[in-house]
Amino acid sequence: MAYQTVNPYDNQILASFADLTDPELAEKLDTAQSAFELWSQEAFSDRAVVCSRAAAILRERPDEFARLLTLEMGKLYTESLGEVELTSSILDYYADNAEVLLAPNYLVTASADEGEAMVVSTPLGVILGIQPWNFPYYQLARVAGANIMAGNVVMIKHASIVPQAAAAFERLFLEAGAPEGVYTNIYATKDQLSRVIDDPRIRGVALTGSEGAGSIVAARAGKNLKKSTMELGGSDALIVLADADLDKSVQWAVWGRMNNGGQCCVASKRIIVVESIADKFLSRFQIALSELEAGDPFDPGTTLPPMSSQAAADQLNDQIAEGEKGGATVIPLGKPVPATGAFVQPTIITDIAKDNPVYDQEFFGPVALFFRVPDEDAAVALANDSSYGLGGSVFTQDIEHGVEVAKRIDTGMVFVNHPTWTKADLPFGGVKKSGYGHELAGSGIQEFVNKKLINVVPIDASA
Repeated sequence: MAYQTVNPYDNQILASFADLTDPELAEKLDTAQSAFELWSQEAFSDRAVVCSRAAAILRERPDEFARLLTLEMGKLYTESLGEVELTSSILDYYADNAEVLLAPNYLVTASADEGEAMVVSTPLGVILGIQPWNFPYYQLARVAGANIMAGNVVMIKHASIVPQAAAAFERLFLEAGAPEGVYTNIYATKDQLSRVIDDPRIRGVALTGSEGAGSIVAARAGKNLKKSTMELGGSDALIVLADADLDKSVQWAVWGRMNNGGQCCVASKRIIVVESIADKFLSRFQIALSELEAGDPFDPGTTLPPMSSQAAADQLNDQIAEGEKGGATVIPLGKPVPATGAFVQPTIITDIAKDNPVYDQEFFGPVALFFRVPDEDAAVALANDSSYGLGGSVFTQDIEHGVEVAKRIDTGMVFVNHPTWTKADLPFGGVKKSGYGHELAGSGIQEFVNKKLINVVPIDASA
């Protein structure tokens, strides 16, 4: 079975799900298109009832939804509960703000003969979402909240290791009152997914995932002249300037690198510290990572969960070995992690030369790359010396200067005195190999709508 729940804490198979048959997929596409024809005509207020109710259900039954995240991809249970709340906030945000965000834009025209011109936002149709396992609900809400409120309908191919979370989100919208086809989960194969992208009823494609998956899907969408958004990998730099609050910077660096088990596209993967404080920072950072407690992600005392799968853990360990072979210094930290389950030892890698094969790789897990630089200019140059451009952060006590440094960093997002993070009302997106397009906030709901010009011209106007 391609779609399986395997508990990464003990690598036990808990459930398996069959791939869709071709006739089942055809029926789901028909249903989605029929649903769009009706849903697109609904008032914002009626769509908002569904999204608001979905958010309320999540808040009413957080344990029910959170447990699936921890079982399927190993997330700390406390973080699973946090994701359920974040997901609710996104659905509520679009329910409350979509009508204003998509309000007509009246243009100032040069003369009376041009009449009244406006740009209106109209829905496109069925939007295909291809989503990853690391935030199984949050990723879905980013696509569903914006597009369902815009009048589109969504069809989602979720990651194969979180099939129960995928099904739960479809049930959530049905329970909230969405007509069948407004939100559709599909256990599709790769071949089926290609055919779905080709289908003329699919009007846009939103993918969050790896650079490799993004390039394949973007090419397929482009071949069909379909709009796409790509939120891909990242290798975010966390820059610590000489005047930063050292203790708080270390605390945030630990959180920025290790939240979600280190499996976050905007995790602080490269820690860049100015030389004058580098030794002190590294010493405190090592101590903090050494104190992480590996164990059962349902146990409140656990602070280091397993990775999402044994395959992911093996890949990360291979990267660590590759970096060491390339001349880097590898520093494993803390007590040995459990031998059973998809655990990886917390690790810091230093002395990474530019010719080391891992220099420009994304490390997805509890591994931090540590760099010391002579000054601020060198820190910015190193942060920008990456094929990725998702997020980043700058730590300094001079806020105005921190903003100026942030402007120099070539990424889609930069935070000052906080690792890159996400909220419903903040636009999310990257540049370079981190992708294109945005999700969340006003930017996210604008991606898959037709910005249609309507110009009312006086009948007697000159040509």
